[in-house]
Amino acid sequence: MTVANWVEKWALICPEKTAIRYEGEDISYRDFSDRINNTAAMLEHSAGLKRGDRVVYLGQNHPVMLYLLFACARRGMIFVPLNWRLAPSEHLHMLENCGAAALVVDEPYQARCAPLREKLPGCLFIAKDGQAGPGWQSLDRMLAESKGQDSLPSVDLAAPLLLVFTSGTTGYPKGAVLSHAALETNALNSIHMHDMTFEDVILTILPMFHVGGLNIQTTAAFSVGATVVLHRNFDAGATLDAISRDQPTLTILLPAHMRPLQEHPAWEKTDFSSLRSVSTGSCVVPDAMTALWHGLKIPLLQVYGSSETSPIAIHQRAEDAFDTEGSIGFPAKHCAVRIIDEEGCDCPGEQAGEILIRGQNIISRYWNDPEGTEKALKDGWFHTGDVGYRDSRGCYYFVDRKKDMIISGGENIYPAELEMVMGHHPDILEVAVVGRPDARWGEVVVAFIVPRPDCILSAEAILDWLGDRLGRYKHPRDFHFIDEMPRNEMRKIQKHVLRDMA
Repeated sequence: MTVANWVEKWALICPEKTAIRYEGEDISYRDFSDRINNTAAMLEHSAGLKRGDRVVYLGQNHPVMLYLLFACARRGMIFVPLNWRLAPSEHLHMLENCGAAALVVDEPYQARCAPLREKLPGCLFIAKDGQAGPGWQSLDRMLAESKGQDSLPSVDLAAPLLLVFTSGTTGYPKGAVLSHAALETNALNSIHMHDMTFEDVILTILPMFHVGGLNIQTTAAFSVGATVVLHRNFDAGATLDAISRDQPTLTILLPAHMRPLQEHPAWEKTDFSSLRSVSTGSCVVPDAMTALWHGLKIPLLQVYGSSETSPIAIHQRAEDAFDTEGSIGFPAKHCAVRIIDEEGCDCPGEQAGEILIRGQNIISRYWNDPEGTEKALKDGWFHTGDVGYRDSRGCYYFVDRKKDMIISGGENIYPAELEMVMGHHPDILEVAVVGRPDARWGEVVVAFIVPRPDCILSAEAILDWLGDRLGRYKHPRDFHFIDEMPRNEMRKIQKHVLRDMA
């Protein structure tokens, strides 16, 4: 079984079983397979796309995302999910970079995409819901036109299937290219991590534009014929209601979700007994979160990885979660892990160094970025830029990031990107961005600013200027106006000093 025919195979084995439950609708494996086939035919015939073309989706979680992903797998196309929290200028950069052939847009985001059409004349704009006006195609109409069209699986395991944008240290987004083999290997890692079976019910509340929401559990579920309860986005009340009503056996919750969940009136009366485990990751996990779930006798499983690793690379399992608290666990079944020093030699014992990952789950390359690819992939190893160590049991621990990335509420925020944008403000002479710990979000963004002489700046004025230049979740929470930046003898800004100040 391959990604291209996972759903088709289960449609033959258990056609009436629920594959997806979404907003009151149960979609059986037979219906799921039929909709994938119809979508694949639409992409080829109505949209006129060909093997290798990039099919982009902009919108919140919806079964259409999954139809498009598996349709791309069947037709040899590449699926590109976009982060709906980003600004239009950021979306434009990604669409231009990947050379989008088709963009399917959820209704809430159609108005913001309209101005992009003139700048992307080679891209077909498709309205997911209804007709968005001149220049747009209707997804419903295109699907209806393609009913009955033949759509046979065509699989090359080395071919690219998923392109996920993840910002680099330069501040410009990079397109991580994941092959069919990468998603299949990640699914095998997920099955081993979660002991996932046909009987499982997976609750997905994370956004599927990230590999965390898409691949840690969701796509893997369809490889074993499990059921996915899909939510459009995270809502504390809806999540607790689903845990009681739908009785999921597996789910993923981030530290940022915990305060809204615990503060919700339904928390105390929610029945958590169906959960075999809860998975988490994306940032340092507070001890209080581990203690909470372990107090409920539910293993909290940490998973370590990134877009470039599909993402499962290192993880805990239910059988060892209670004995390895505070760790990120052991290498995934189909991964190899190394810890190296600055000279590239393997670190002995518990010495910290850079984490390297090897396996078929890692990226093939960065899209249109040979220099970035060469830097990240060396001799088959992906260099994560993260620092960790391994104890005598072979258990891994995350220490820090070599990069300056900030993770706030599960979202990656890159200081260089903010510094690049804010550096264009006419009254800012110099800016440096760091993160500071936050009880709810894990980290929040802090900006240190040196104003130009005789200029008076305020936090409110800068936030107003930022507007939609960047996704609002990237906007700084705190501003500090200083006379000069702390620097070392090489005149580089000492960000560790700024972090201490923050």
